Amino acid sequence: MYLDYWGFEKFPFDNVPDTDFFFLSRPHKEGLARLIYAVKRGKGCTLLSGDIGCGKTTLSRVFIERVFEERLDIGIISNPCADPTEFLKDVLYQFGTSDVPDTKVDILQVLQNKLIDNMNGGKETLLIVDEAQLLSDETLEEIRLLLNFQLSKRFLIMVFLVGQPEVFEKIRKNEPLKQRIAIKYSLRPFNLRETIDYIHFRQKRAGRNGNAFSRKAIERIYDHSEGLPRKINHLCDLAFLVGFGNKTKMIRARTVKDIIGDGTVF
Repeated sequence: MYLDYWGFEKFPFDNVPDTDFFFLSRPHKEGLARLIYAVKRGKGCTLLSGDIGCGKTTLSRVFIERVFEERLDIGIISNPCADPTEFLKDVLYQFGTSDVPDTKVDILQVLQNKLIDNMNGGKETLLIVDEAQLLSDETLEEIRLLLNFQLSKRFLIMVFLVGQPEVFEKIRKNEPLKQRIAIKYSLRPFNLRETIDYIHFRQKRAGRNGNAFSRKAIERIYDHSEGLPRKINHLCDLAFLVGFGNKTKMIRARTVKDIIGDGTVF
């Protein structure tokens, strides 16, 4: 719609975990470093948390792209099941097992064989569980038990738990699992300087030569979004749409104020 008008090759502020638009802010850089360290050092369980829309999922996808090697077998669960047995079935499926048994005992046996095969083939096994705050206490206990798959002082499976801050409260109730978490990190929202750089970066990444937002417009975006990338994206996308409709040459604070006032963003 507004691509040609604003000089873009593609939409700059889509709210999808697109690694091409990953902005390496200070908190995201630190989070990525910790994830990479966890795999390089073979840590059993790592916890990455943050508020809704802070970029946790995108960060985990960037991690996969940057460390993916033939030696790493990665399974990703995006919408975890609350039922422990169904969760374990999903784990097997994500690691490429199409014929999944029905009973928990058989599931665990097939999974253990898979982990040992990976080890014998020189592969590390990594399970990434997104939306980890949705896990039941019983399923979190199953994850703890998965970490008991060890051989020769190494974990046969590593687990990344990625979720909203509520996941901390759930894990605090499971002391044995809490003790297994070797690395944890909470992504914070952007500050104003990072918000400015982020908005400039995404425009450039989408093909525009120059910035279309006034400083005051970005300050309003920052105040309303509280520095959360998903909210920033939503506001910026609507600002470009409204600006296109009004045939403006720059997005100014008034445009952002009107969008917020219309109630089209939360």
